[in-house]
Amino acid sequence: MKFVDSALISVKAGDGGKGCVSFRREKFVPKGGPDGGDGGRGGHVWLRTNSHLTTLLDFKYKRNYTAGRGAHGQGARKTGKDGEDIVIDVPCGTVVRNAATGEVIADLTVDDEKVLVASGGRGGRGNQHFATATRQAPRFALPPGTGEELELEMELKLMADVGLVGFPNAGKSTLISVLSAAKPKIADYPFTTLVPNLGIVRYEDYKSFVMADIPGIIEGAAEGRGLGLQFLRHIERTKVLALLIASDSEDIVAVYETLLGEMKRFEEALLLKQRIVIITKMDIAPEDFAMPSLEEGVRVLAISSVTGSGLKELKDELWQRVSTHESDKKYIERRAEEEE
Repeated sequence: MKFVDSALISVKAGDGGKGCVSFRREKFVPKGGPDGGDGGRGGHVWLRTNSHLTTLLDFKYKRNYTAGRGAHGQGARKTGKDGEDIVIDVPCGTVVRNAATGEVIADLTVDDEKVLVASGGRGGRGNQHFATATRQAPRFALPPGTGEELELEMELKLMADVGLVGFPNAGKSTLISVLSAAKPKIADYPFTTLVPNLGIVRYEDYKSFVMADIPGIIEGAAEGRGLGLQFLRHIERTKVLALLIASDSEDIVAVYETLLGEMKRFEEALLLKQRIVIITKMDIAPEDFAMPSLEEGVRVLAISSVTGSGLKELKDELWQRVSTHESDKKYIERRAEEEE
């Protein structure tokens, strides 16, 4: 299935039904009072999360959604039927914005979460409501309301515990393939990964966490070079960032600083998340390889996805951080300050 993580759709809630102008007419009651019924409410438009969905692809083929119109009121005080609501399913992790204002309408992260995005118009009121002592035969009804109509921008941010970040060919896809059941495309050339991949990593009995592999970052990704800008959003929700650097890199420290710089330019608060550095491809490391000395407090692990060396220690470290993560508190606070 093709992966699509952004979409623009138009939604239109139903208009209300018209109120009825009617008078009671029965045998022996030639001049009965007003009995016009109310119109039905127009249908609402809802969004609902569905954990079985992983892409916004469907919205590339269907962009317009319209709820049902309320039925008109009738005589004998009969109220029209409400218009039929429509419920649009979206993947967990979808952020919904008003396309005209940029305002965030909803950030949907929980399965089966439901949010109203467009309200149906109220039904018109029949003439039965407007009779008074001095106006006993009102020949008018209150007009119905119009359903809300707007364009929605939807952006999908993957829901993962660990995000793999690195240059092309850093070994991200190989790592996720050996730690999980994910089967990403793997080859010895840059940008093999063109879409994010999710994998569930099993850890001991009944424990697991979700790992996301995003396309490789290159210098200038935050400004739109390569594929980085398009997919950096997918690490915003992760609890832990794992920065992968190949052991045969010319300058490991420089690569590390470049990765941090690109994340900072995209979203400075990302640097508040927990992170570890993984030196990959130790099976082909140069003979004079030495573990790099990075900033204080950053754990550096060396692994080989081919031979399996270091993978047990890596899983232990990731699980410990995922299950006891604290840094998201700082991240959320920083994001809230920026939005204010």
